[in-house]
Amino acid sequence: MSTPLPAVMAGRTVLITADRRSDDLAEAFARRGAMIRHAAAMSIVHHSDDERLVEDTRALLADPPDLLVVTTGTGMRGWLEAADVAGVGEELRRVLGAARIFARGPKAKGALIAAGLPVEWVATSETTAEITDHLLAAGVVGSTVAVQHHGSGSDGLDEALTAAGARVAPFVVYRWGPAPDPAAVTASVRAVAAGEIDDVVFTSAPAVEAWWAVAEAVGVADEIVRRSHEDVLFAAVGPVTAAPLLAKGVDPLVPERSRMGALVRAVLVHHGDGAPDSAG
Repeated sequence: MSTPLPAVMAGRTVLITADRRSDDLAEAFARRGAMIRHAAAMSIVHHSDDERLVEDTRALLADPPDLLVVTTGTGMRGWLEAADVAGVGEELRRVLGAARIFARGPKAKGALIAAGLPVEWVATSETTAEITDHLLAAGVVGSTVAVQHHGSGSDGLDEALTAAGARVAPFVVYRWGPAPDPAAVTASVRAVAAGEIDDVVFTSAPAVEAWWAVAEAVGVADEIVRRSHEDVLFAAVGPVTAAPLLAKGVDPLVPERSRMGALVRAVLVHHGDGAPDSAG
């Protein structure tokens, strides 16, 4: 018979702002005793809703890239799935496999390896800025660069590569959309300001920015900053997600590894847990 996990989150209310994998986060905290509130700050428009992705993919197959930049594992898998549905999956894998491939972090690398695509270089900081610096230092003049973007788009990468003499083919496999329940987001910022929330968890920088914009619009941003210094724990999945919080005066808890499971673990340890746990 298994030993019950310590209920280190008992009596605490956790606000989850993610759309993707929110159920995993909720389960991980709930089984340690937490009460869960969910207010997705943004929605995700997936590849299956975007016919342009398939059109752009067919154009790439007709004019193969010299370099491929992959920014997210989710996006890479989604791109291949969309290509498979369109009947060009095998051809896309062949074309991409002939390019020099650069990954923004280990999750992007993992998706590429799983697809049988060789990775030449990985940005250890998991930032677009590191990829940009690396490619510009290597030189891209005259190269065709296919870029699989995350939901926020280019982050300046396309523009920098174009200015350096490359021809860029961007692919946005999923896009950030508006909050699925704006009223829930508004209620959540008020709840944090009122001290009704103990922990606020973020898994993407765009979600931080969208959630904070609501807090500012409602007029509770200053109170939230004050709460973050006293009795509310903010947690971010990695340094990229933490950056907009730091810019607002909130110093979030950030795990050593930018993983969902590591984020959960860091929050549990912060609250005194010593037992293994993970959201995957």
